Amino acid sequence: MQRERVSENVYWFQSEIYAQVCAGVVIGPQWVVLIDTLMPQESLVIREFIERKLGLPVRYVINTHHHADHSWGNPFFPGATIIGHDLCRKMLSERAPSALEVASQDNPLYRQIKILPPQITFREGTLTVQVGKKHLTLMTTPGHSDDGISVLVDEDRILFAGDAFMPIPFIVEGDLKTSITTIQGFQNLGLENIIQGHGDIILRGEIEEKIKQNITYLKSIEKAVRTAKRRKNPLEILDSIDVEACGKSRILLGGLAPDLHRRNLRALYQQSIDADKDSLSGS
Repeated sequence: MQRERVSENVYWFQSEIYAQVCAGVVIGPQWVVLIDTLMPQESLVIREFIERKLGLPVRYVINTHHHADHSWGNPFFPGATIIGHDLCRKMLSERAPSALEVASQDNPLYRQIKILPPQITFREGTLTVQVGKKHLTLMTTPGHSDDGISVLVDEDRILFAGDAFMPIPFIVEGDLKTSITTIQGFQNLGLENIIQGHGDIILRGEIEEKIKQNITYLKSIEKAVRTAKRRKNPLEILDSIDVEACGKSRILLGGLAPDLHRRNLRALYQQSIDADKDSLSGS
């Protein structure tokens, strides 16, 4: 696992076993806040660092959304209070147990855990958590998922964006237009760093261009789907549009970008077909 001190009392972690997923720790004088947990295998590594290196307990765990690589490590921080979106609690409660059962068939570690949804939730606006002299502002940032939130370290202008911001936007379970709105909103926060849900830290001088690239990518795949729908073989057309044609490198996230791109196109196409059917049925 990679680890880096981003600023005073703020650490970043990046997985070396799953999709470069990221987590963070904000340190106070008596306890710390953990932002996302990585997959359970690496949750234990983070806990060891916090307990042995820092000598502090975890008071709060913030889940930026319900996906396994951000929340399934919750039970490895006993005594901590979990914070997340109201929909994160709902989705973890309703969807995760069956997914965990499937995962347990291949990995014995998963048989030792149970899904632990957030106990403190919010649905709109912001929620503030104070950690020593630092203030964390939790804000809703949907697009990748309906339950997405991001965490701004106010004093340092560091944004833990969760999967609302990734090297290649991924909207299979989300909404493209909402994702664009969320990403555009990051331009107004005066940020020093963006900690992506996956991938490397974005520095201040890179933020404007990375935001532009992600918006351009989303608009490109939207256009690609509109074009493909006018053809007799739309899925073949979509499968022929590679990720680089839409402005992203195929080597992103350790080579996962082409698969994420293909899934984006397929999901967006299906969403468009479903919307057309709903429109016809309502007319």
